Amino acid sequence: MVPAQTVKYVSMTPPAAIVDDASYTTAEVDTAGFDYAKVVVYLGATDIAMTALAVTESDVTASGHANVTGLIWGTSTDIDGVTSVLPSATDDNKFFVFEIDLRGRKRFLDLTATAGDGSAGTFLTAFCELSRADETPVTGADAGAAAILRV
Repeated sequence: MVPAQTVKYVSMTPPAAIVDDASYTTAEVDTAGFDYAKVVVYLGATDIAMTALAVTESDVTASGHANVTGLIWGTSTDIDGVTSVLPSATDDNKFFVFEIDLRGRKRFLDLTATAGDGSAGTFLTAFCELSRADETPVTGADAGAAAILRV
């Protein structure tokens, strides 16, 4: 088994129009059956710092989400041991990653992402990679993909 082939991808914020001074519309992730999640936020062009970027969780779908301690950009400590900084106007084309051990966590994850008030705004897309599955995805659809090519 190749671990990189046993994951499921879930879109949280698909590529869309630039957002200025507003929150992104996001889709929550049902983590049932998985022990690990990686949320990847990819910024495109941006002209202003973001005002919020955090992962939230809840036991109930679409209700009662709260920030996860340690997964809040701007206050949480990063893997280098320093306080993280919210993405800024100079962070074009950079990834911001949340790594989450799901054991003992609530079932549903979501993303809070708010663009600052700039002259144009921020392009952003985000997805979640679920891994360490109880049942390994065997088809492209099981993996959350339209199709998969493998050699």
